[in-house]
Amino acid sequence: MPTPATKRFAIVAIVLVCLAAAAAGFYLHRARRPLPAAAANPGAAPGILSELPLDAPGLAYIDVAALRKLQGSPLAAVLGLAGASPASDRDYANFVRATGFDYTRDLDKAAIAFWPASRIGPAGIFDRGVVVAEGRFDRAKIEAYALRTGHVITRGSESIYVVPGNPPDAFEFLSPTRIILASGKGPVSLLGPFQSRPRDPATQALIARVSAASLFAVARTDNLPPTFYDFFRSYPQLEQLARNIQGLTLAGQPKASDLQLTLDAQCDSMTHAIETSTLLDGLRMIGSMALSDPKTRREMTRDEVALATAVLAQAKLTHQDRWVRLTLDVTPTMLGSSGADPKQ
Repeated sequence: MPTPATKRFAIVAIVLVCLAAAAAGFYLHRARRPLPAAAANPGAAPGILSELPLDAPGLAYIDVAALRKLQGSPLAAVLGLAGASPASDRDYANFVRATGFDYTRDLDKAAIAFWPASRIGPAGIFDRGVVVAEGRFDRAKIEAYALRTGHVITRGSESIYVVPGNPPDAFEFLSPTRIILASGKGPVSLLGPFQSRPRDPATQALIARVSAASLFAVARTDNLPPTFYDFFRSYPQLEQLARNIQGLTLAGQPKASDLQLTLDAQCDSMTHAIETSTLLDGLRMIGSMALSDPKTRREMTRDEVALATAVLAQAKLTHQDRWVRLTLDVTPTMLGSSGADPKQ
């Protein structure tokens, strides 16, 4: 289980896990059904998004309260909302006792803003993040916990708690039921105040595609720092694919006991959308060949092999106009564990 410090960004991690799972699904077979002309999940944006910085290129949202009711949902299992509680982990249990906050019980909604690092490296692909969490909080306990190692500063009538670390964190209470937490360089500045103006139309359009989903993420990728693409220099085809994509949306919707993930990529032209689809279809073949190699399988657990095999077989790719869509139904079987962890 993650450490208590990591738990503060547990929802961020879950969203990124879902993004990674969808990206893994790029090893897929092509489906010939056209994309629907209408938005995938049109709806009004959740109000909690208004608490996030306006300049973040990436945003995500998760309705934990809704997912908590879905005991058969694989996402509920990943979150620890079904089955064994993460409180059974000693470090996390200590965190819960000290703060009175257990995300499996007390968190209802969370919205996340994130910024990509200028370079992809060991530290990851993000260097700053802001989380707004809505739920039930014991303010006195949380403040006392933060002051064990941190300090409080005042900004007008606001009390902001700064906790040292790598990276440092800062948080404040927006209301008795809402808290905002920033992590990264200069975390206090990430807490606002923010200008009261609408988000840019491109980001708003991406949000509108998925805002009715219980879990979603959007990212503007047309204004990333040039150094972000350095990682791809050894893979020119992947670099070109990444540069051709202007926006990404991910939506997760419960479907019986499954979770349906839809990842849409907005390319800068119809030609590039076709090329992207073709390239991803080629990656599916490469993935299948890699899985058939006994050496590769020996480096993976049985569960990892089963998950990769299922993604290769079940994920579907379609394209229409400038959009390329990946769909994948995540089932409890995909996320299940045999209880053992032997290598192949």
